[in-house]
Amino acid sequence: MPYTITTHEHPDPAEIRILGDGLVKFGNAIFGSTEQGEIAFFVRDEDGKVVGGIHGYHGSFGWLYIDTLWVSDEIRGKGFGRQLIELIEDEALKHDCPNIYLNTFSFQAPEFYKKLGYTVFGELENFPEGHSRLFLKKSLA
Repeated sequence: MPYTITTHEHPDPAEIRILGDGLVKFGNAIFGSTEQGEIAFFVRDEDGKVVGGIHGYHGSFGWLYIDTLWVSDEIRGKGFGRQLIELIEDEALKHDCPNIYLNTFSFQAPEFYKKLGYTVFGELENFPEGHSRLFLKKSLA
């Protein structure tokens, strides 16, 4: 057999990119170009230190994925999370993405997202034990 399967606990990022590039090539053969972009907004203190931010990917079939939203304890509850969500929602529309999705844990911020119009469309229970991983979405149209 000319092929082998190897295992890697610390895979080379370049080899992981090969997997992603392969999926993109496969998708492009079906749907045409499926270019994806990346966007981030950061909250910085007076010294320029990042104390919060949001990061996501846009362009996949009219959806923006919020990968990360974090605000430090020192600024939590002061409206920065809402501002960051509003900024990335505006960015989604600029990139022809009228829909947004994300995931969070039940012990993190699901109520925050729900107040902003996001709805749960999926749940993995006991992830981790006694908690859930929640998948939320919002239509901006």
